[in-house]
Amino acid sequence: MKRARDVYEQLAKLCERTEVELETDKEADSDGLRKAVLAGYFYNTAKLQGSGDYRTVKNPQTVHVHPSSALAKDPPKWVVFHELVFTTKEYMRTVTEIRPEWLLEIAPHYYQKKDIDELVGKKMPKGTGLSAQPPGAGGGGSGR
Repeated sequence: MKRARDVYEQLAKLCERTEVELETDKEADSDGLRKAVLAGYFYNTAKLQGSGDYRTVKNPQTVHVHPSSALAKDPPKWVVFHELVFTTKEYMRTVTEIRPEWLLEIAPHYYQKKDIDELVGKKMPKGTGLSAQPPGAGGGGSGR
């Protein structure tokens, strides 16, 4: 995260020097960052299942968010992850919440609309994902 902050500060200084105005819409910043991560790791996506486990999207495999992750207590419906680590279970490392429609926007060569539509329609376990949040509380977190 320190590296990301350093890069942000460098870009902010460049914008200041070139008189480009910085916009600080936190939701847009979060979406843009998550889309950038998804663009790099679009093949590492998973959807929350009714059992509370995740299933990878393209090559179905059961995976889990590590219990120490910030996302473990309130698991999002869709995630992108950096890598899988096998200990007692297959755990996703460096997990970020995404929106399923982003898969078609960012990787239309890899995902097909019918595949995503089939997965979007499936039921989630009660009290998880966005249904567990009070109205107006948006998702968009990322965690380890």
